Amino acid sequence: MLLQCETGAGNAPALAATAWLLPEMLASLCEVNEACLALLAAQAGCRAAASPLLWQFDALWGGLDTAARRRAASCPYLLLDAGFAEPRRWQGASAAQVGDAEGAYRGGFFTVPTAREVARLVFTFAWHLARSPGPAAHLLLGLPAPSALSIGQYTLPQIQALGESHPQWLRPRWPARVQVWRELLLAAAAGEGPALERARLRGVPLLAAESRLILPRPSCS
Repeated sequence: MLLQCETGAGNAPALAATAWLLPEMLASLCEVNEACLALLAAQAGCRAAASPLLWQFDALWGGLDTAARRRAASCPYLLLDAGFAEPRRWQGASAAQVGDAEGAYRGGFFTVPTAREVARLVFTFAWHLARSPGPAAHLLLGLPAPSALSIGQYTLPQIQALGESHPQWLRPRWPARVQVWRELLLAAAAGEGPALERARLRGVPLLAAESRLILPRPSCS
């Protein structure tokens, strides 16, 4: 369903891809995305914000009020990634491997303390979607079946502990596509309806393209 967004005209295919999702599922997604945006804003205000995605728009990140942040959060996909397309990461991870505070952030995009809390929230949301029937995990997270299977096999305490111990896995989606984020932030701050809707949906074909790359190729008979 999500892959249809790549070839359709306008926004209709993108809207059709998520129209079946339950309202409470999209509401939960929005809440998680709000936490993700708050984390990005906190990191943008940190001296360690080395990514162009953060320091080029530090005023935009800090200038989003509650209403604007909620508008930006209403995208039909998760705004952060945690290596969902890497099944081996989730197969080999151990929830018991809880490192020290400094070690758990080493090599990560985020260095602010709230990254632990957001990682726990993102991992738990992914766990719920992975254990839900239907393609919600694939549509909203770009989660392939092997990753979903591994994530779904954790218990709730285990997946929360995994988030606590691996905040360095969190990354913004498409950090190199600065223009995509710029359009979303500007439209959310301005509250523009059509521009905001276009900005929200810009990520749908990007996630679809990534999903197509990780789908198994059919074997030749």
